[in-house]
Amino acid sequence: MTERSFATTPEVLRIGNCSGFYGDRFSAMREMLDGGALDVLTGDYLAELTMLILGRDRMKDPELGYAKTFLRQAEECLGLAVERGVRIVVNAGGLNPAGLAGKLREVAASLDVPVRCAHVEGDDLTARTEELGLGEPLTANAYLGGWGIARCLAEGADVVVTGRVTDAALVTGPAAAHFGWARTDYDELAGAVVAGHVIECGTQATGGNFSFFTEIADLTRPGFPIAEIAGDGSSVITKHPGTGGAVTVDTVTAQLMYEVDTARYAGPDVTTRLDTVALEQHGPDRVGIRGVVGEPPPPSLKVSLNSIGGYRNEVEFVLTGLDIHAKAELAREQLEAGLVKRPREMTWTLARTDAVDADTQERASATLRCVVRDPDADVVGRSFANVAVELALASYPGCHLTSVPRSGSVYGAFAPGFVDSAAVPHRAVLADGATVDIEPIRDTRALADVAEPELPEPLPTESTRHEPLGVVAAARSGDKGGNANVGVWVRTDDEWRWLVHTLTVERLRSLLPEIADLPVTRAVLPNLRAVNFVVEGVLGDGAASQARFDPQAKALGEWLRSRRVPVPEELIP
Repeated sequence: MTERSFATTPEVLRIGNCSGFYGDRFSAMREMLDGGALDVLTGDYLAELTMLILGRDRMKDPELGYAKTFLRQAEECLGLAVERGVRIVVNAGGLNPAGLAGKLREVAASLDVPVRCAHVEGDDLTARTEELGLGEPLTANAYLGGWGIARCLAEGADVVVTGRVTDAALVTGPAAAHFGWARTDYDELAGAVVAGHVIECGTQATGGNFSFFTEIADLTRPGFPIAEIAGDGSSVITKHPGTGGAVTVDTVTAQLMYEVDTARYAGPDVTTRLDTVALEQHGPDRVGIRGVVGEPPPPSLKVSLNSIGGYRNEVEFVLTGLDIHAKAELAREQLEAGLVKRPREMTWTLARTDAVDADTQERASATLRCVVRDPDADVVGRSFANVAVELALASYPGCHLTSVPRSGSVYGAFAPGFVDSAAVPHRAVLADGATVDIEPIRDTRALADVAEPELPEPLPTESTRHEPLGVVAAARSGDKGGNANVGVWVRTDDEWRWLVHTLTVERLRSLLPEIADLPVTRAVLPNLRAVNFVVEGVLGDGAASQARFDPQAKALGEWLRSRRVPVPEELIP
């Protein structure tokens, strides 16, 4: 078989992304391969919720447990990738990377495409949970780093599929292999982690889910991002020419603020100091990342633990016109009185979406939502649904439901675990079937809090106006298990002097009453003119438990931006 070089330009490795989640744009793989030069194409298919979905797939069929859409993308694009000399690295193996690698070889053979396929395994700890003190979850997967990927690529693999690795490992592995980095090249590895974090969620780096989206000329079909990584770990984030969206300091900052916690971003290969990241616009759709400092990783690996939490159901009443609160109270009293057995959890939410003197019936209506959870499917199944339906002719005037409730459905529960990194096998299974054990890292350092940096002087203010926070600030939020993060940043030094003294933990709690009683921490990131908040417990047992209206906290930041605060008049656009 003819050897192909790892990169077209040895000084720079061009790594593109074609998937930010299981269900992302199917055509993105072909778009990235057709759109311009690439050396490596990555795809992130896994999330905490996805691992639960794959776990249920595996319960039905032990040969499943991987992201099936990747296999269909490969059927369409594998020949093109080989023709263009692009290596593919994806975590689509999920709970069964060996199974996916085998299926991929079958696809390659059917297409008569010569492909060397390798995989990385060892993350699945499900059979060892009792031994490791992790309880009895449905799935238990440790977050591996990039060194197994690096070894597979160094040994000539064209395609590497993995199980649960960190999202950034899809970038650090290829970069380490290409540049020959050592395990202790922490600054270089940390730079690649930041680049990987920026591109891992696909179009979120090119204008998707972006607070200032109205400033982007064309968001019809944003292009997927590319990281051009240099040997010192610095990078440039860009996208293929002619694609939609934009790459700016703000779109990159937005993704840097996604699903992070403190200024120390811990991973299995390196702890990345987010407070050292410096961004610079290098031209249209080109943002440079430099100055990233890395430290030894912590001695333990995070483990994703997914379990079946129980069963849930919900009903949503429509309340129209006058006496909304009285109507809601009547519906609640009647439903609860009609239940034979009260579910373990019962949550009511009244959304006052109604307007006074509305010109349409829909604008005159509010909704009352009841969500129930219980270990017993029968308690939240037909017996619950029937009580709600039976109120149709016996309740408040105008009573109707948005839809007829069905049988209860299973919901998942996520919990993080931690195990000593030496207790987790990390294996590279090469294209020829040989297995190579990846040594656990020896140089580790326990995580410690980062002291808050010296803050700039507050902005002198003569007059203010009550305006939405979002007239000045952008935000990005997301889920971290049962926790949520909200990152907020501004663009100018004067805005930063105002924001860092204004948006404190206490102010955040007052602006978002739903989190007022929860633990909240703040990290200050001056290089990005950003503050990041972590709200503990707001998502219950994680996204799969659907504990709140926005189960993954995707819009928590936009709610915050809509809240009014005293803004200095000189900062108001």
